[in-house]
Amino acid sequence: MSKFYDALETRSAEARETELFADLRQVAGAAMQGSSYYAKSFEGLDVASLIDRTALAKLPVLRKSELVELQQAALPFGGINAIPAGQFQRIYQSPGPIYEAVTPGQAGKRLDRFLHTMGVTSADVIHNCFSYHFTPAGLMFDTAAQAIGALVFPAGVGQTQLQAQAAHDLGSTVYVGTPDYLLKIMEEAQTLGLPLKFSKAGVSGGALFPSLRQQYADAGVTCTQCYATAEAGLIAYESEALEGMIVEEKVIVEIVRPGTGDPVADGEVGELLVTILDPEFPLIRLATGDLSAVLPGTSPCGRTNMRIKGWMGRADQAAKVKGMFIRPEQVAQFLKTQPSVARAKAVVSRSGEADHLELLCESEAGDTEALASAAQAALKLSADIKLVPVGSLPNDGLVIQDTRDYS
Repeated sequence: MSKFYDALETRSAEARETELFADLRQVAGAAMQGSSYYAKSFEGLDVASLIDRTALAKLPVLRKSELVELQQAALPFGGINAIPAGQFQRIYQSPGPIYEAVTPGQAGKRLDRFLHTMGVTSADVIHNCFSYHFTPAGLMFDTAAQAIGALVFPAGVGQTQLQAQAAHDLGSTVYVGTPDYLLKIMEEAQTLGLPLKFSKAGVSGGALFPSLRQQYADAGVTCTQCYATAEAGLIAYESEALEGMIVEEKVIVEIVRPGTGDPVADGEVGELLVTILDPEFPLIRLATGDLSAVLPGTSPCGRTNMRIKGWMGRADQAAKVKGMFIRPEQVAQFLKTQPSVARAKAVVSRSGEADHLELLCESEAGDTEALASAAQAALKLSADIKLVPVGSLPNDGLVIQDTRDYS
């Protein structure tokens, strides 16, 4: 078995960017011709100008909240699809609700790369504990396993005692599912006196805590995780190096300041945008709502693509203050009007029985009265301004911090 799934994983950065943006131009052209949403959203765009990330950053961001609104106005896909809805194989529904299309030939949504990196082969039996109903994760992993040639037991979720019995009877060697459910199966099997043969686990859909990973390792199971969503499929994955997550070869990932489409410097925490290079169901600059950061350098495993630090929280930090919502994009708008402020964070607290809003501004010589006026205009709420040294705010991607105790 080759260590690398294909030659894409060891491309030079220059070759990768050239090929990705050639694909992006093709996808954007197809989107403008076949998708009513992109025909309007990209009106006047010269597709030939999409040659690099600077050009990509000028395109509008598609947020999941906007996707829900688009779909409810024009079911099922809101005009995102570039081919008629009847030509897709399946339609799934994720919370939102958001309807996802399964493109012909792409039901696995590139998860076969992750399975290969895990070391899965045709000799393995995969115990697939992702749901096969409503959401596409079960089908995605099932199809990816077929590409690898592995045998699949479509376990789905629940019925832990039956799961343990089946894993024992079938000699399942690979678990895929949420991080903590394997532990329940293992504990149930131990209670029943059923030895299991799991040696590998691929998890997603929740946080894999180091203590849980170690617990699996102590039981002889190597556990790695991937970052995937129902809409986008595989976005990034761990390799044996366990240094961050490597971006999938057929997507473009950007890290931007929450509430904007503006890229941040490598290493700075921001919201992850993903562009899926699918000409039939294009998703260009889709805001995942998740926080991450670029991990500098390349992986010791030999794969050369960009790495991210993995999931670092949620970017949709909206908070209700005095009956009104403030959102990250409003803080971003404030920053755009105030060049003397490097970064800002809104902190929501309670003063007595009233909400209190403070805006921390990284500035060496800001005018607090002028900043308060600008904050009022952007946030639609009055805020106390506190100047803090440049570089003192933590690199955690939080632009709105709600410290109120709701217990």
